[in-house]
Amino acid sequence: MKIKADTGRCIGAGMCVLTLPQVFDQSEDDGTVVVLDAEPPADLAPAVKRAVQLCPSGALSVEE
Repeated sequence: MKIKADTGRCIGAGMCVLTLPQVFDQSEDDGTVVVLDAEPPADLAPAVKRAVQLCPSGALSVEE
């Protein structure tokens, strides 16, 4: 699994960070998503998929 983030689309809601802080963070400059681990371990897959679903701007996606 590989996480893709479109920082141009991100609105800085922070749902990803609240859902999975070990994988996502927010930029100090503008609050947009920062992916800390683009290829997280398989055991985090359900939480990653949940974070992608919760993203209100659709800035996150996952490639299997």
